[in-house]
Amino acid sequence: MTANDNKPSAKPVGPRKNERPCPICGKPRSERYDPFCSKRCADVDLHRWLKGSYVIPGASAPREREDEDE
Repeated sequence: MTANDNKPSAKPVGPRKNERPCPICGKPRSERYDPFCSKRCADVDLHRWLKGSYVIPGASAPREREDEDE
């Protein structure tokens, strides 16, 4: 066993960046709108972000109690 056996390989694990399809419609990516294929798909993704569709589920935050003295 040599010292280089524990080093990670330099080869990429998944498909190359330009081989992956558009995440919205699945068509080949455009260099201009990467990672999307068109302005339309880029706008669809932006709309989803602004609308709040991309949410990581997790525990809900505790609700603040209202002051009962008022």
